Amino acid sequence: MARAVQTTERRTVSYEEFLTACEGIHAEWVDGHVVRMPPASQRHQQVRDFLFTVLQVYVEQRDLGRVISAPFQMKTGAHLAGREPDILFVADEHLARLKATYLDGPADLVVEVVSPESQQRDRRDKLAEYEQGGVGEYWIVDPDERQADFYVLAAPGRYEARRADARGIYRSQAVSGLWVEETWLWQDPPPKVVAVLRRLGVV
Repeated sequence: MARAVQTTERRTVSYEEFLTACEGIHAEWVDGHVVRMPPASQRHQQVRDFLFTVLQVYVEQRDLGRVISAPFQMKTGAHLAGREPDILFVADEHLARLKATYLDGPADLVVEVVSPESQQRDRRDKLAEYEQGGVGEYWIVDPDERQADFYVLAAPGRYEARRADARGIYRSQAVSGLWVEETWLWQDPPPKVVAVLRRLGVV
């Protein structure tokens, strides 16, 4: 997620006011304040778009649910922030949570692509919020450091860190049958999407 810059507006707003006033704006709602997001880097978008396309086609071909990319809000709890994940996946059985302008409840999978300025927010603030809010699986992808961290909600309110296997392959718990090679995330440019989808057996 790109670096956040809080607006100078001092008054707090409700989440409903935020959804109406900030429709189409790259922003998050934190403690009643609107936190705007500046433009993302080309590298950030490159990695995000690669993962989004792979996930979207895979999920569509397997009829597993919906994949949505930013800007789209997710509100996991009444007392938690309204976030704008880079990518979120909602399984078929949870599609009722999708409203016109936001996801009312946790996604089954959230992916955040880290920027240098978003390290603390993605690794600390959002990790704690997504854990508390019940996001089933959380990927933190850092293309600059070539590091990917995977967390799975193993028990209510508790994340368990998972690792890729000896071959560098991570198998998703939230998206049935999906796996990724960590090296795909560091390639610049990323691998051809069609080639990846062939390896995943969906084209």
